[in-house]
Amino acid sequence: MAACFPEVTTPALLPRGNESQEENLDDWNHVEESQRKPVLLGKEAMPKSETKVSLLTKRMKALVDEYVEWQRRSPEVLSVRSDVLKALGKEELQKVKNNLEIALAMVQLKNKQLEEDLEREREWHVKQENTLNRMEEEAKIQASRKSLRDAVVHDQQKKILQLKRYKEEIWTALSKFLQEQFPLPEKGGSSKREKKSSEQPDVKLITMKKILELLISKLVETPHEPYIEINDSFWPPYVELLLRYGIALRHPEDPNRLRLESFHM
Repeated sequence: MAACFPEVTTPALLPRGNESQEENLDDWNHVEESQRKPVLLGKEAMPKSETKVSLLTKRMKALVDEYVEWQRRSPEVLSVRSDVLKALGKEELQKVKNNLEIALAMVQLKNKQLEEDLEREREWHVKQENTLNRMEEEAKIQASRKSLRDAVVHDQQKKILQLKRYKEEIWTALSKFLQEQFPLPEKGGSSKREKKSSEQPDVKLITMKKILELLISKLVETPHEPYIEINDSFWPPYVELLLRYGIALRHPEDPNRLRLESFHM
């Protein structure tokens, strides 16, 4: 508690006379000694119940002594000599100049740091703008590619649909042609046929359209093995017709196997 008392220091400006200077120094020494007394006394151990009253009493005594000392002495007027005032003014101005130079250096350093930060922010902003521009360009390119791809897909789908319709038309016309030009033989067409029919049960013959469907499906599904097996359901004149006009080919090792000629290759 005593350590928080204000400490009175000797002023920087004192009268220049020897006697006055010694007298003032004695006065200030007396004031400082009076102020230090309660501080030294405050370090002595006291009961807790009396600590507050004792500290207040010592503080009041120190303040009274300081007040009496200030009342006893009269303030001295600074020297009116121009050279002394000029020297003091120069000293104060030099201090102010030094302080201003320090403040200026700090402000310049701060400005330099701010300029560096601003330059970094500008560079970052430019990078962000470049990145944003690239992303916008890429988005435009992707959009144009997507629109082009959609247009190509739409065109391909349209062509596929046209091909399917053309295929259906061709197949319908071919089916009609085959039904009209290559009908199945009537039962009991020849004596040999009747004789053979009497010995063996009748076999249901397949049409020319069905034969071509089997040959085409086999060639498309398994191009590495395009041959189909010929059985009694294949009417021999139709098989011979396909072989004679180069529409179908026999297997070189097995005459009962037949495949469609590769017209697409």
